[in-house]
Amino acid sequence: MKDWPLYEIFIRSRNGLNHKHVGSLHAADAQMAIQNARDVYTRRNEGVSIWVVESNQITASNPDDSESLFDPASDKVYRHPTFYHLPDELKHM
Repeated sequence: MKDWPLYEIFIRSRNGLNHKHVGSLHAADAQMAIQNARDVYTRRNEGVSIWVVESNQITASNPDDSESLFDPASDKVYRHPTFYHLPDELKHM
C-alpha cells in the first residue's frame, strides 16, 4: 500500500455546483480511488460526482510569486463589476 499513489478527491454535492476538494487517499489506480472516495467521502449520499487526480499530476503556483502572477489583473478595471453602472431598474444582478 505504501507504493500506491496519493489521489486528491473532489466531490460535487449537487448538480450545478462546483466540485470541492474533500481530502486525499492512497489507491492502486484511479478506479479504486473513485470507489474508495465514494465509501469514505459520500457515506450519506453527499455527492453526485467524484473526481480523482493523482497528487503528482497537480501543478500549483508558488504563493511567493502571487504579486507578479496576479498583479497584471489590477490594471484591467473593466474586468471588475464596479466599472459598470447598472440602472436602478435592474434588480438581482
